[in-house]
Amino acid sequence: MTLIRKIAQMPNIPSPFEMRDWKQASIDYDALVFDFEAKGDFLPLIWWDTTQHNTPRATFGLPSYVGFEKKGNGHEAINCVTAVLGATLSGIDKSSQNGHNWVEMCESYFNTDNGEQLFLNRTGERSGGSFWYEIYPHLLAYGLAYYYPGVGRLDRIMSVTADKWLEACTGLTDGSGVPDFNHLAYDFRSGRPVDNGKWKEPEAAAGVAWIEYMAYARWGEVRHLEAAEGCMKFLERAKSNPFYEILLPYGAYIAARMNAELGRNYDVAKLLNWCFDGDSEARPGWGVIAERWGDYDCHGLCGSLTDWGQRWDMMATNASDEYREDSSGYAFAANTFSLAAAFVPLVRYDVRFARDIGKWMLNAANNARLFYPGALPKNQESCYFFRSDPKHVIAYEGLRKRWDGQSPYATGDAIRYSWGAIDLGLYGSSHVGIFGGIVGQTEEPAILQLDCLKTDYFRDKAYPTYLIYNPHDGPRTVAIDAGSVASDIYDAASHAYLTRGAQGRTVILLPADTAVVAVIVPSGAEIVREGAKLRAGGVVIDFHCPEGGPEA
Repeated sequence: MTLIRKIAQMPNIPSPFEMRDWKQASIDYDALVFDFEAKGDFLPLIWWDTTQHNTPRATFGLPSYVGFEKKGNGHEAINCVTAVLGATLSGIDKSSQNGHNWVEMCESYFNTDNGEQLFLNRTGERSGGSFWYEIYPHLLAYGLAYYYPGVGRLDRIMSVTADKWLEACTGLTDGSGVPDFNHLAYDFRSGRPVDNGKWKEPEAAAGVAWIEYMAYARWGEVRHLEAAEGCMKFLERAKSNPFYEILLPYGAYIAARMNAELGRNYDVAKLLNWCFDGDSEARPGWGVIAERWGDYDCHGLCGSLTDWGQRWDMMATNASDEYREDSSGYAFAANTFSLAAAFVPLVRYDVRFARDIGKWMLNAANNARLFYPGALPKNQESCYFFRSDPKHVIAYEGLRKRWDGQSPYATGDAIRYSWGAIDLGLYGSSHVGIFGGIVGQTEEPAILQLDCLKTDYFRDKAYPTYLIYNPHDGPRTVAIDAGSVASDIYDAASHAYLTRGAQGRTVILLPADTAVVAVIVPSGAEIVREGAKLRAGGVVIDFHCPEGGPEA
């Protein structure tokens, strides 16, 4: 049963099928961009920022685009912090790499010099410009705080900023007692919302809900839970799609998690469909692609479904309205990678979406290779001439459905708007570690093993959990690693054991066009039911186990 409408429009197996090794791509990306000795055009990419904004130590900078001037504090958290977090998700310890603590250097984005004490996109920035630019860096910082507890000031940054965004919730609360996020931003200096009369970013409620629930999960303080609930009430009451850029998927995840952990009843399906549909009122056309562009499936990529680009627009001046509409679409690397960080752990808490998310992820993981040089013919790339990245680990900012008579076309905004010479963007590429940490492969090329715990931050103890989707029209078997001790493999999607007493390489059977949520449970663990929750050895292995489900 398809619960996410857009998924029904996607193929079970995308074509051409060429799955990239995303973990290796993220490791190679880290090696290139953090190399001060790299040789080639525009290399090295990294530089030392000695301005000491917000911190007494030097930090590092990476250009948002290849070719940007490498100078001082001209760098962004959504690029640099994401690069550190992405490498971490792929298994690299960035707190001790090549003699440097890159994690601690990220503290420079905690803006203390100006007194705001917010983790913002730049080291000398103030609030009040854009919700998503000011909230998303906090999500990245909290990811680092989860993986590096006790490192530097990360714990304090998380605590202080959670209280700051709670303060914003209070300042935005209307007469009904629910914060109103129908604004552009929030100015912490004045304690007032900011509007520009042009657009609003109401998906901020999802980002703040995530921030506050992470703080609640970490410290258990009711005020943070109440703030998260207020944000979720705003989303529940919303009559129109609030998706603006990157935050709404995290609201869907929080809805599923709060439902499972606390017994709430938020409408996860509504939020997920809003992320996919492309009918956003906040940003018309923003959603997930479900189309074949030229000779390539581009299903699963995230971005604009309605942006056709100036050059093609000019070429199609005399075309019919239908043709112009058919020529639209602009997907982005950063947004596509980021979706996985919210959607894959969501299935732990709401297994109803396991098949849909598994199918989406197969399409996205396969088709995201098109963001990279070498994946398309030269005449379908704007910067095929760049030779300083032989492993092709720096992605184009995005992929257009049509440009210069070609479909699809890998490109970006730098050349189009004449503020850069290269359309290869690090701020999108730095997100590759999300795929690198989540996407594992099996001996069946089109069957992925997705790690549901990798971006499930500040959760209770959990056993290894994998989303595995079989896209074929017949059953398949795959082998997964059951660990070095005897384990039972439990499928939270079917609420049944797949096998017992497994150890090491273990073969499991996957029904046709079905997903399993495989939990590796130590054999002999005591099984206890608490309402809908099924625990093994005190650890939840199924949040929605039906009556009559397995008891032992």
